[in-house]
Amino acid sequence: MGTIIRAASATVPQAVRTSDIRLAAEAAQDCLDQAGLAPQAVGVLVNVGVYRENNALEPAMAALVQKEVGISLDYTVDRSPGLSFDLMNGACGVLNAVQVAQALLGSGSTERVLVTAADVHPGGNARLDPGYPYADLGAALLLERCADGGSGFGPVRAYSARGTSGTTGYVSLAGGTGEERGQITVHHEEGWAERLLDLAADSVDGYVREEGLALDRTLLVCNRPAPGFPEELAGRLGMAPAAVVAPEVADAGAGEPHTAAPVLSYLQAVRDGLPDGYDELLFVTAGAGPSVTCVRYRPQDR
Repeated sequence: MGTIIRAASATVPQAVRTSDIRLAAEAAQDCLDQAGLAPQAVGVLVNVGVYRENNALEPAMAALVQKEVGISLDYTVDRSPGLSFDLMNGACGVLNAVQVAQALLGSGSTERVLVTAADVHPGGNARLDPGYPYADLGAALLLERCADGGSGFGPVRAYSARGTSGTTGYVSLAGGTGEERGQITVHHEEGWAERLLDLAADSVDGYVREEGLALDRTLLVCNRPAPGFPEELAGRLGMAPAAVVAPEVADAGAGEPHTAAPVLSYLQAVRDGLPDGYDELLFVTAGAGPSVTCVRYRPQDR
């Protein structure tokens, strides 16, 4: 029994001011439309977005996304319970959610898990804050059980390194202007990108050896936590630059994808089908901690 990606989607803001809930819900609804499924077909929704409009902390954003999509809102009508919860681990959140989904789907407690990832500047528009590094984006993955045990995700493995986090995001309360709910500060320590690159290269090397992957037949799907990261990672691993796929940046002023990055990279990698010569994908996400998460993925048609 495997866990496969039934549908994937990414969304961008359509207005001057946007919200993480709206972007996540739009991506989730698009996944359902692609699969031809009603919202009640989803048993569990996991939301992994970090940065939120107005720095909202509660209730769980997952519950609000669930409501927006219309997943099991009335048990007396739908006769199907719907569970939703937030899982926050920055850039690695989507792959952590895949691990949770594997456990839920493997137990037979649900047939489908919907993973949503959306980050929005607390002020509602990332372009108005030049110091904020992330783009306003939403994404979703619809995961489901597959009888073919050779297809789908392999084991998810997480790696970390000693030392300070490298990246921190916080709200500064100094001055007490009353505008803090619309502000955020993201700080990168000196040398953090090099530390993260070291950890990513070591992690991929370890995962490849543990899982017996043929790296020359594997397409690496990663995020872009720092400029040049995918290209430098390819060099460290002895891979051709074309074998490492990272989110394309259409607008340099909009910032980089954050929690949504793995979904965007996946969509880019399989846009025209997996290229000839590649049997599977290796998802790699790197972020604060410093931490790296890896998981292999074999599409059903390979």
